[in-house]
Parts: sequence; C-alpha cells; structure tokens
Amino acid sequence: MADSGQHVGGFLGFLGGLGSLCEKFRPSRVVVVWESGGSIRKRGTDSNYKNGRRPPKLNRYYEDDIPPTAENHTMQVSLLVKALNLLPVTQIYVRDCEADDTIGYMARYSFGTTPIILVSSDKDLYQLIDDRVQQWSPGQKKLIDRQAVIDKFGVSPENFCSARVFIGDPSDNIKGVSGVGFKNMSKWFPELSGSCFVGYKNVVEAAQILLHDKKGKTLAKIAEAHDLAEKNWKLMYLSTSRLAGAQVKKVNDQLEKQGKSNKMNLMRLLVNSGMQKFDINRHFSAINSVRKQ
Repeated sequence: MADSGQHVGGFLGFLGGLGSLCEKFRPSRVVVVWESGGSIRKRGTDSNYKNGRRPPKLNRYYEDDIPPTAENHTMQVSLLVKALNLLPVTQIYVRDCEADDTIGYMARYSFGTTPIILVSSDKDLYQLIDDRVQQWSPGQKKLIDRQAVIDKFGVSPENFCSARVFIGDPSDNIKGVSGVGFKNMSKWFPELSGSCFVGYKNVVEAAQILLHDKKGKTLAKIAEAHDLAEKNWKLMYLSTSRLAGAQVKKVNDQLEKQGKSNKMNLMRLLVNSGMQKFDINRHFSAINSVRKQ
C-alpha cells in the first residue's frame, strides 16, 4: 500500500517482476502488450465469449489479495504506463484487438530469427511456442519450451489449439465436448504430438474412422463436433489474419518507439505516488540494461 492509502500491489509487482526478469534473462528488448478490452470480431462469433470472467487481481503480489476497484485498477495501469515511458520499454496497445492476437502477430513476424520469451501464465500462447519462442510462466516460475508442452499435455504446440477446440476453455467461457481432455485426445489422436500440423477437421475425420473399430460416447461426440470446433477455432487460434491492416500498421508503428530512460523522473513519480520505499536502484539498473546491449 502506498503512503497515500491506495493499494498499489499490481504496480509494484509488475515493475519489480520486470526488473527481476531482466536480471535473469538479460533481454535485448522488452515489449509490453496491453489488453484493449477485447475483440469485437470474437464477441460476434460468440456473444458469451469471456462473459463472467473475473477481473485481474492486481494486488496479489504485494498484499493480501485485495480486489481492486475499477478506479484503483485504472489508477495503477495509468501509473504503470507513465513509469514504463521512463524506461527503455516498448508499449503496444491496439484498439479492438486482444493482446493474445497482437502477441501472436509479433511472435511470428516482428523479430526475425531473434529468440523470444513470452511472459504469461496464459495457456492460449502455448500454440506460439517453437524452437525460437519459449514462454516464462510467472506462477510456475519456469521456462516452458516445445518439449515441456508435449510432456505435460501429450500434444505439440503446433497442434495445441487443434486439441483445445474440443476440450474448451472455462476461463474464457468457451464450451468444449463433454468428457474430453488432453489425456484422451492424445490417446486417440497420437499424431497431435508431432510437428506436422493437424487441423480440427482432421481430428473429426480421424474420430469418424476410429468409430468403425471402436465404440465410445465421447469419441462419437468428437466425430460430430465439427461445428463446435470450427467456432472455437475462430475464438482460440492466434491467426495473423485476426489483425486488420490498420491494426498491423499500429503495431509496426509502436514497435518503432521506446520509452526514454530517466531515473530521476521515475523516482519523482514513485515518491509523488507514495512509493518511496520501492527498490528503484536495483530494478532501474536491471531494466535499463536493456538499452545497453
């Protein structure tokens, strides 16, 4: 809590976490992608998409899981945007586009052959993992690579979405086929663990063929789930076509920009916000090292 009485756990947790990650991985660049409020196109596909989703628990890292009010959430995000503008960090915000889709575009097209570490606990991003892209899970505190996805789920990143469209995603209010999970998907369709892409249509066809020799209500449901899988694919697959031309231009324009490192102004911002106890020296040095490489 700041001296002003405002809960600032989200702000401090994010800034401190960013500093620690910069110390750990020594990146040549840091890009923060902001959520814009969701995708109109995806809500058009399913009006229930992400309905009932809990608001982010911004204060969980520093305080007793205090639920932020809308006003507190806005204050912390606004403060964080200002702070990141005083650090060598690129910020991306694209209106009417989910952060996942923006990240998907950048991971595939924006950095050439440069290795990428995605920092997120969101399993939706597993489909982007390959020999160049890995994901750091803040909750698990470990780096997830292609083999880690296969070991845990029995499917490869290339086919993660093809399996998940049948499983569903309760966190986003996306319904799947009842009784289907990664365990039986990987058992019935072992080709999902390979590097060759297997589409949801291929899975439906394979299920129909399996039914010639096997019986099972769940397998039969998969064989009849083409329409459900098609709808879920539109919601879950991070296709580059999700971004309109104007949105792609917005991403590319913002990638050309970067915050200007200014330790004095950052310290002033923290003090004026009642956070003078934050270890600014350590984290500023770690994040500021990005521009020196």
